[in-house]
Amino acid sequence: MRYLSDVAALTRKDLLLELRAKETIPAMLLFVLSALTIFHFAIPRGSSDVAALGLLWVAIVFTSLLGLTRAFVPEREQGLMDALVLAPCDRSTIWLGKTIAVIAFLGIAEVVALPAFTLFFSGLTLKTVAAVALADIGIAAVGTLTGAMAVAGRARELIQPLLFLPLSIPVIVGGIGASATAGPKFLLFLALYDTVFVLLSWAAFDFVAAEA
Repeated sequence: MRYLSDVAALTRKDLLLELRAKETIPAMLLFVLSALTIFHFAIPRGSSDVAALGLLWVAIVFTSLLGLTRAFVPEREQGLMDALVLAPCDRSTIWLGKTIAVIAFLGIAEVVALPAFTLFFSGLTLKTVAAVALADIGIAAVGTLTGAMAVAGRARELIQPLLFLPLSIPVIVGGIGASATAGPKFLLFLALYDTVFVLLSWAAFDFVAAEA
C-alpha cells in the first residue's frame, strides 16, 4: 500500500508540474500535428495505406521522444534527482510514477493526433487504436529508463535518442503489422514487448538511479 501511495504522489507531482509549466504537452501536440501535415502533402495521392500507417508510427515515436527528453528536466534543473534517490521509498517508484505520467502525456497527444490522421489519411481501425495503447506502455517504460540513464551523462540530449530509438524499432514493426494485417499476432507481439521491457526497466531502474 505504501508503494502505491508513493507512486501516486510522484505521478501527481509530474502532472502538476506540467499543468503549471505547460511546456511538454504543447510541444508534443505542435510536433505531431506538424509532422502529420507534412506527411499529408508529401505522400502522393493514391499511396498505400501501409505507407501512411508507417508515417503515423514514425510521428508517434518521435513525438514520444520529445516528451521523454523533457521527462527528467525538472529533476535535473532543480537538483532533485539525488533527493528522490535518497528518499525513504523504493527507487522503482520513481520509474513507475514517471512512466505513468509519460503515458498520460502520450495519451493527450494521441487524442489529437489520431483524429488528425483520420482527417488527412484513411480511417482508423480498432486494432490501430489498440496497438497505439499497447505501444504507449512500452515506449514510456523504456523511454523513462533511458531518460534516467541520459541524466547522468553530459550530452543528455544526444544520449537519449541513441539509447531509445533502437529499442523503439520493435514498437514500429509491431504497430504497423497490427494496423495492416488481419491477425492478432502483432498485438500479442506488442503485449510481449511491454511485458518484457516493463519488467526489465522496473528491475534495472534501481541500479540506474544509483548512478544518475
